[in-house]
Amino acid sequence: MNAFSQFFQHMDWQGLLYLLMQAFSVLLCLTVHETCHGLAALALGDPTAKQMHRLSFNPLRHLDPFGALMMLVAGFGWAKPVPVNPNYFKNPKSGMAITALAGPVSNFVLAFLALLLRAALAGLSYALWPNSAILAWMLDFLLITAYLSIGLGIFNLIPFPPLDGSKVLGAFLPDQTYYNILRYERYGMIALVLVLWTGVLDGPLLAARNAVFDLLFQWSSFPYYAIAQAILG
Repeated sequence: MNAFSQFFQHMDWQGLLYLLMQAFSVLLCLTVHETCHGLAALALGDPTAKQMHRLSFNPLRHLDPFGALMMLVAGFGWAKPVPVNPNYFKNPKSGMAITALAGPVSNFVLAFLALLLRAALAGLSYALWPNSAILAWMLDFLLITAYLSIGLGIFNLIPFPPLDGSKVLGAFLPDQTYYNILRYERYGMIALVLVLWTGVLDGPLLAARNAVFDLLFQWSSFPYYAIAQAILG
């Protein structure tokens, strides 16, 4: 009993809660990303994701454990790809590009909405409940979600197979080059992980993420001032 008591007394509960918030944010970002891939494909005529029950906001259907771990550790990662059959598209290359682009775009939209909600809650916190611990945790969660979501969106725009950016780039490549890339994209993730391991992309990815974050933060700040001014006069 004494051992358990000492364990709980020395437990860093604040750190554990922060880690749980990060994990939940990762699951939310990955789920939105992959579900929007499937929704875009469905809108273009491909029912594959729907038939395989991937149009779901259940994170377990989209979870790639290693990709999620990379999100937690490095802020950049991936989920289990949604299956897409380009044969359903009127134009396979452009259909794949639109479907691929839907994932990163959804992450930027999610980040903006999270920051928008955070600004509104920050205004309420400042004007009415400046010492609310619950609001403080909510503000942190929304900030983490926005930051991770932007990182996921930017990372997946890298034009390297099998990331989404390679599908977008493929729409502008000759057919033969495009299909050659698709043929070897299964080996792309191995090469990508090795590149990430070297840290070569850390600087550019971090700079891009911070630039987008700062921009979205500025665009979403108006609810804070509006609510604070309306309440305090």
